[in-house]
Amino acid sequence: MPLLDTSIHRDLTGTLIADIVLQLLSYVAQSERENIRQRQAEGIAAAKARGVHFGRKFKDRGENYESIMAAWRRGEISGRAAARELGVAHGTFQRWCKD
Repeated sequence: MPLLDTSIHRDLTGTLIADIVLQLLSYVAQSERENIRQRQAEGIAAAKARGVHFGRKFKDRGENYESIMAAWRRGEISGRAAARELGVAHGTFQRWCKD
């Protein structure tokens, strides 16, 4: 913007006008960002009120989950082997063990 170009008007008035315009633009941008966040929060609240589920769906544990967990608790198989048999990552299996 030519009004913000301080290389042409290096005097006090040019710098003052450039600073004021910059502050004004900054205020407008901040106000718009706050409005966007408020509208986003309202949209999320409305979606939750309608029962919309956010995030990733829960992974199915499978029909042999209980027998594999029992074998793991007895120490017959390792956690990694149990995770392999269930077809999940080791971290997922560990998270399931905490439940």
